[in-house]
Amino acid sequence: MTRLVRSTGTTPDGPPPGLTYPEVGATSSAVLPEGYHHLRHREPIGHGRAAFEAAGTAVTTWRMHRASGARVHTDAVRAAPGVRLRVAVGVGRFVYAVPCEVVRTVSEERRVGFAYGTLAGHPECGEEAFVVELRSDGTVWFVVTAFSRPARWYTRLAGPLVPVAQRWYARRLGRTLRKVARG
Repeated sequence: MTRLVRSTGTTPDGPPPGLTYPEVGATSSAVLPEGYHHLRHREPIGHGRAAFEAAGTAVTTWRMHRASGARVHTDAVRAAPGVRLRVAVGVGRFVYAVPCEVVRTVSEERRVGFAYGTLAGHPECGEEAFVVELRSDGTVWFVVTAFSRPARWYTRLAGPLVPVAQRWYARRLGRTLRKVARG
């Protein structure tokens, strides 16, 4: 049984309240919106139902982010539409925290995960989805789909470095999930 849950949707007048982009939920479509940098990253992380379930739980309970070195600040135990969070990296005074809101969750027999969108104060504008898939051959894949563009002067100034950092972070999350999936 397929269950896709969304908390918000695109409105003709722009983004839903709080979100900084109008194409809410677009990471679930095959074609990402124009005018953004696109990221599509997928990698195998394990094999079998147990690996799929472990990785899916790690994604939806913030464990993946935390185990990769990020700090997740939220009152929610699990990703759910409408949950707001701040994802932070860094040390001491040099902490970089970004506000996000979960805009959709995926809970299917062979796919589980969520997508979050940027809120005001985030240096980027867009959406990122983290999904674990169990293929028919038993291979477990981690898939990151994102679209973003600079929302602050310093991310515009960083130019091509931002997409490089996003790809690096996606690979880091994949390595983290591989460890989780293998127990």
